[in-house]
Amino acid sequence: MSGTFYGRHIASVIERQKKRKAVLIITGPRQVGKTTILKHIMPDIKYITLDDPMLKTVATEDAFAFLAQNKPPVIIDEVQKAPSLFEYVKIAVDSEEKTAQYFFTGSHSFNLMKGVTESLAGRAGIIRMLGLSGRELSGVSYREPFKPTAGHIEAMRESEATFDYNETINIIHKGAFPELYKLETDLKDWKDYYASYLQSYLEKDIKDLIKPQNMSAFIKFIKGAAALSGEQLSLETLSEIAGMNVNTIKSWLSILETGGHIYLLQPYSNNSCKRLIKKPKLYFLDTGLICYLGGWNTPEQLLNGARWGHIYETYVISEVLKSYFNDGDLYPPLYYYRDKEKNEVDIIIEEGNTLYPVEIKTTTEPKKGHISAFNVLKKIPSKHIAEGAVICLYKNAIKLDGNNWAIPVSMI
Repeated sequence: MSGTFYGRHIASVIERQKKRKAVLIITGPRQVGKTTILKHIMPDIKYITLDDPMLKTVATEDAFAFLAQNKPPVIIDEVQKAPSLFEYVKIAVDSEEKTAQYFFTGSHSFNLMKGVTESLAGRAGIIRMLGLSGRELSGVSYREPFKPTAGHIEAMRESEATFDYNETINIIHKGAFPELYKLETDLKDWKDYYASYLQSYLEKDIKDLIKPQNMSAFIKFIKGAAALSGEQLSLETLSEIAGMNVNTIKSWLSILETGGHIYLLQPYSNNSCKRLIKKPKLYFLDTGLICYLGGWNTPEQLLNGARWGHIYETYVISEVLKSYFNDGDLYPPLYYYRDKEKNEVDIIIEEGNTLYPVEIKTTTEPKKGHISAFNVLKKIPSKHIAEGAVICLYKNAIKLDGNNWAIPVSMI
């Protein structure tokens, strides 16, 4: 595995958008490969990082001179550190009317997106990027967003997507950061990587957003959020864990969400369904980071631990999300269903009037009973219930009945 470069599916989105936008902005967590993919696609374009204190000072104090010295096309990394650039970039692209001029990346999109909204609305293409997907790790070229359909299954079969139980467990434990797959790593390397990652995140991404005296509480909060991945969001529980008030917890959740570390899966809602639960479910998007924060130091500890089912569910959600982000969809049509009678469907994919239901199970022996909850969706008026599936740890895709499948997790 040494020296491996994994083809990133999001490359096609970058190629597509740079043909029609003057500015491209790639957001996502630190170290998911944002800069790497831009350099790979455009190796001859000048690259600048505002992690360099000298360059950051110039960009902040004299944005006009900075842009004059670094003419487009140019890649500017960590651009949110010099928000004054955005207004000058707006003037530059409006005067030139050319595409593919500025390529911005940011590992914390809170300030980045504020600058885009205020200065570059309509001028910038925005792309969300997460870590390596299972398809990318397996070299699968098929890029369509996941739906539990016969067409999707056949495309994955043609791509020769294969399932290996032990390898899947190892990947869930290892996480999705590309650096972990560049070289053969052992568990000490794994712990070192995540310890360094967490320190970099705290020191570089959020130190200006969290008061220094609250940093220890924030660490408790982030560990608590990881421990609750796969559960309905409870602001009160996180408030108790961190020892901070609910409004602070809301602010901190926003920091994690805009930075690409968590995803809040919204409940399905329908005007005709009055008894639906309204709380989102919280998912911490890198399962390796969850394992590190929770002290699950080996794949065996993960598999035998009390949180295995929730972490597996988190992995599935993150893989489905990646399939949409990697197609350029910023707002995937994903929901979960739960009513006050505790009927629950883990994922609903909505396309117009069509709903695709998905259950997530750790089972290696899928049965028709695993999809029985789909029947509750038939009560929703004016909606067609299409093919559905249970995503599980069985080795092959098989039909469970006339309309529903069992799909191995490797076929997401």
